[in-house]
Amino acid sequence: MERGRAASPPWRAAWILCLLPALAGGQLLAGDEAAYEERTVTGVRGRAVELSCGRPAAAPPAVVFWSFAAAAGSGPPRAVAVGSGWEVAVAPGAGSLGRVALRNGTLELRELRVAARGRFLCQGLFPERGRLRVGYAAVLLRVLVPVSKPFVRPTAAAAPEGAAVALTCSVREGTEPLSFSWQHQEPRGGAAVAPEGLGGAGAELRLTPANRSHAGWYACTVGNQVNNRTSEPVFLDIVYGPDQPAISVEPFSPEQGGFSAGEREDVVLSCLAPSNPPSRYVWLHNGSQVHTGQTYVISGIARAQAGTYTCLAENSHLQTRTQATIVLTVYYPPAGTPSCSALPTADLRDVALRCRWLGGFPPARLRWVGPGPSREEEEEEGVMGMSFSMATSIQPGAATRNGSSFSCLASHPALPQGAACGTTLWVPAGSPSCTAAATKGDEFVMLRCQWEGGMPPVSLRWQDSGGQALGDPSPSTTVLVLGADGSLRGQDFICAAAHPLQAASTECHLRLDVPKLEAERSEVVVLEGGEARLACRRHDGGASLGASMAWYDPKQQEVTLGLAKYQLEQGEAWLNLTVQDAEWPGDGGTYRCAAANAVGTASLPVRLHVERYPAPPNVTISRLRYTRARTEVRLEWRTQGSGNLTGFVVQRRRAKKPSRQAPGPWETAAGDIEPHTRDRRLGGLDPAVVYAFRVLAVNHRRAGHPSEVQTPAEPPFEAYPAVTAAAVLGMLVATAASLLAVRWVARHRDSLPRLHDLLFRTAGPGAPEPIDTPEDAETAAGTEDGAAAAARAVPGTAAEQLSAPPDAAEDAPVSAGVTVTAAP
Repeated sequence: MERGRAASPPWRAAWILCLLPALAGGQLLAGDEAAYEERTVTGVRGRAVELSCGRPAAAPPAVVFWSFAAAAGSGPPRAVAVGSGWEVAVAPGAGSLGRVALRNGTLELRELRVAARGRFLCQGLFPERGRLRVGYAAVLLRVLVPVSKPFVRPTAAAAPEGAAVALTCSVREGTEPLSFSWQHQEPRGGAAVAPEGLGGAGAELRLTPANRSHAGWYACTVGNQVNNRTSEPVFLDIVYGPDQPAISVEPFSPEQGGFSAGEREDVVLSCLAPSNPPSRYVWLHNGSQVHTGQTYVISGIARAQAGTYTCLAENSHLQTRTQATIVLTVYYPPAGTPSCSALPTADLRDVALRCRWLGGFPPARLRWVGPGPSREEEEEEGVMGMSFSMATSIQPGAATRNGSSFSCLASHPALPQGAACGTTLWVPAGSPSCTAAATKGDEFVMLRCQWEGGMPPVSLRWQDSGGQALGDPSPSTTVLVLGADGSLRGQDFICAAAHPLQAASTECHLRLDVPKLEAERSEVVVLEGGEARLACRRHDGGASLGASMAWYDPKQQEVTLGLAKYQLEQGEAWLNLTVQDAEWPGDGGTYRCAAANAVGTASLPVRLHVERYPAPPNVTISRLRYTRARTEVRLEWRTQGSGNLTGFVVQRRRAKKPSRQAPGPWETAAGDIEPHTRDRRLGGLDPAVVYAFRVLAVNHRRAGHPSEVQTPAEPPFEAYPAVTAAAVLGMLVATAASLLAVRWVARHRDSLPRLHDLLFRTAGPGAPEPIDTPEDAETAAGTEDGAAAAARAVPGTAAEQLSAPPDAAEDAPVSAGVTVTAAP
């Protein structure tokens, strides 16, 4: 047997074993004192349960014996455990009931097993008032089994809509009675709810017939007295569809028979056909496949994409198809913007307001609005004021103020904001202008009348001087073409201008005539060699026929471009002629300025006077002489009278030759001589040739009369002054040398006594002997006086020599034997 907490002595254990048969046989120690009790206890498999012996408040038994009897008919009870105080013994085989423990007479069964279901009998000796009382207790133990996790089994995982489907909830174990409940959750999630209106109850759920709302997750919950368990959800798929497709259009713009969209809008076509599995969508445009998918986006829809659109939905599992078709109309406005115009009526009294905007689908709706009602709006109560594509409204000219504005409002389904154009009726300022021009070759004359501006434009028409209309009226500009003829000269033409907002017409007049010429000066005077400018201007007045202008020289020949003598400068209405380097008298005379147009020719004479250029003054030669070497001459001249002078020219030629032939031609010996110069030195002459010279005064245009012709004079003899100067210079040098020698001897008389005596004692007996340097001074004074006297004795003086001309000084010969030395 199993032991308790503390091991009992051997003799006590043997005593307890001996007592067990007596207790089991029901023998009472004292019958009147025995107590018996029955009760029922419920336990749960796997958990713990306690079976007490006796009343809860009674003292624990001194000795207790527990036995177990299974269900009726299974045999006699068998021992489970016996205990006395701390001594406990568990019978072998009690482990089939669970983990058995005995504490204070209470039998504890842990990890209870199903085999413990039955009757437990407790027999014990209870101490009471000093003696032992025998007590009995019968405990009926009910063992409950918890419900295991249930599982759901459908008859089919996927069933077509309309078929019968059953779901069964099963559990492996659990003590009955069992309760069943079902939960349904939609396929897309959400809270699980109890299905309503479903056939069957308990462990089986019947879906007869199954529809698409039955699809989803199913779970069952099973419960008993012990617990509740819920199964894992099982998905039941109901296959159905596709249903009839529903097509939606964005932007939503329904109309009769379909939908509409504006051109260049982004249109989204969506198709929805409930189906399981989801439908496969195919889009058809006018019977041709254009897209695959539930949504078809048309970016910037074009007018060519209008038509029928069919959505085809297909269930690939059931091989079923459905379709739906819509009509999509594409609205597109007319190109550009509406145009407004205003034209005068045939009688030029009223204004026709026209609004035009062609094209588009549907056509644009147009209507005129303005400051006052139009004639059609008054008659038709506004019906004529509104039309499609084109709208015209007649506005009375007399009742319309200058500057009135009118607007044409356009509406179109593709233009939420609409469109508009406008016009303002006004009369242009000023008056018409008339011009005339000739065609190339002057074959025709075109009369042009123009008056720009205004709304409607001004109507212009040409008339002759008698008021007869020439041609049809034209807006803003009218041109009348006439054949060029001399008969048009002097005729008047009238351009009449009419506007609906003006009560009276306006006119401009034009007369065709030859051009009028005007010269800057009728007579022009110019010096010979100068430039003469002859200016001529044309005045056309109001009828400019594009006249051509030309100049004619005194010989009546036309002056053309490219002539070196003449220069032409031409403008739009003027022509200037410049006579260059005017010559006398050839360029003088009458020049003529001529201008010709389609109706005639006009000319104007201009007189040109060319005057001679003033002659320079006369020149006379005042001096002409050779130099000493006869290779150069000095020439001096002077002028007589006044005159235009810019310089001088010196010419030369050979006066005679050995062969006695005629004199040679004149050659320029010197040119470009300044006008203030009156002398010149000319070189490069041959001494063996006799030359003749003359001088001419010149100016810019001509040369004066040449001077008289002269040959150079021979140079004067100038050797005497040179010899005299050399002699005087020699004497001065000798005198100075003598004075220096005498002075030196006087200072050194001790060294040269004899020479000293010779020089100083020859003066005569009784003469005083020179003692010191005063002798030198006297000697020097006497010498200077002698030199001056010698100088006076020589013919010619130094002043005369200095006054001699430079050429004479240069050519003066040097006397033989005379050496000139410069004093230091």
